[in-house]
Amino acid sequence: MSTPNQDHQPLTTRSWPTAIMHMDADAFFASCEQAIHPELRGRPVITGKERGIVAAASYEAKAKGVERGMRLFEARKVCPDVVMLPSDYETYSLFSVRMFDILRRFSPDVEEYSIDEAFVDLTGLRRSFHGSYEEIAKKAQEAVARELGITVSVGVSLTKVLAKVASKHRKPRGLTMIPGREIHDYLASLPVGKVWGIGPNTAAFLNKFGIGTALQYAQADERFIKGRLSKPFQEIWHELNGRSVYPVVAESRHEYQSISKTRTFTPPSDDEAFVFAQLSKNLENACIRARRHNLAATRLIVFLKQQDFRDAGVEIRLSRPTAFPAELFEPLKEGFGGVYRPKILYRSTGVVLGGLVAEKSVQYTLFDDVTKIEKMARLYTAVDELSERFGKHTVQHGVSLSAKLQAQHEGERGDVAQRKTELFAGENKRQRLGLPVLKIKV
Repeated sequence: MSTPNQDHQPLTTRSWPTAIMHMDADAFFASCEQAIHPELRGRPVITGKERGIVAAASYEAKAKGVERGMRLFEARKVCPDVVMLPSDYETYSLFSVRMFDILRRFSPDVEEYSIDEAFVDLTGLRRSFHGSYEEIAKKAQEAVARELGITVSVGVSLTKVLAKVASKHRKPRGLTMIPGREIHDYLASLPVGKVWGIGPNTAAFLNKFGIGTALQYAQADERFIKGRLSKPFQEIWHELNGRSVYPVVAESRHEYQSISKTRTFTPPSDDEAFVFAQLSKNLENACIRARRHNLAATRLIVFLKQQDFRDAGVEIRLSRPTAFPAELFEPLKEGFGGVYRPKILYRSTGVVLGGLVAEKSVQYTLFDDVTKIEKMARLYTAVDELSERFGKHTVQHGVSLSAKLQAQHEGERGDVAQRKTELFAGENKRQRLGLPVLKIKV
């Protein structure tokens, strides 16, 4: 099979036409726990005790063979001294917000890509900081470590894809610069399947044409790329060649194709009413997010996961776009009845609101009860205002009440994160300050 590669030549001769930084927190959840519990620093720590699997592992735990997704007993087997903690997502979110705020001191263009990583456009800022892009990146890295007590790995290059390559090059605490003239050095030994956006199927396809590394992909003839690959992979090819295609998007994301909510509980249950209550609470949570972004769903997906991790689901097309649970409980019951099986232990439930459209674009049909819909809209506006003032689920549907009254996790795995039990003066279960609880030795 003929090779699609053209003659080897430098990918670009310009070192810094643009400068994009990618910051990736090292073992973020576990690092947050070590930051607020200094006695855990240097020890193998995992989170996810409430789920029964490893959600995140510190580098000390990873060094002993602990991997994400492991069952807790497996983690204990490979690392007997591992410290198992329940996930404290509230605290992790607070650390995330602080990290993004620190990055905005260095550039107004910060894209919050996920809870523990961000892209930052540094282009043109060398004069403002009286230093090189490497010095700016190092200052940002040091600021996060100094103020939050966690470490991050940083990569800087000409594009977002290359910045991702750079940040992954050396972890933890890495700082890698890839100027235009050195791109080929970092792509030469990188498997093409490790490039951000290229999955195993595409990698296998490229391998058939003799493209096994990111450099071979970047140096492939443009006619081959356009003739054999779809637009996303053509864009990645441009990015690997140092041509910025993906801009750093600083605005918060308000456009979603779908919204999903899942809920794991222990011990597992075969109580039909309780499992449906868990599912109903997922629906309410998903609808809250949809209404927050003024979106309505046209499809509803319902799924249940058994104790043996087998799952079943069903998709339902809705008669009209909506984000009101009261309109969705009937199709939810229909979907639940199609997948629920008596005397089977279930460990988690989930819903997906799919086919989202802008609420303002929804048109009424001749068969819609417009007065009823408008009354429902006013009702949920009031519910959302109460939740904003007094906390989420201040008002909720009775069908999901048992999910609220019973602890989500009971027994040995029912530990509660510290932030949920140690409140500041004036706080209550629903109204909280945006601060983590720090455990400081005196």
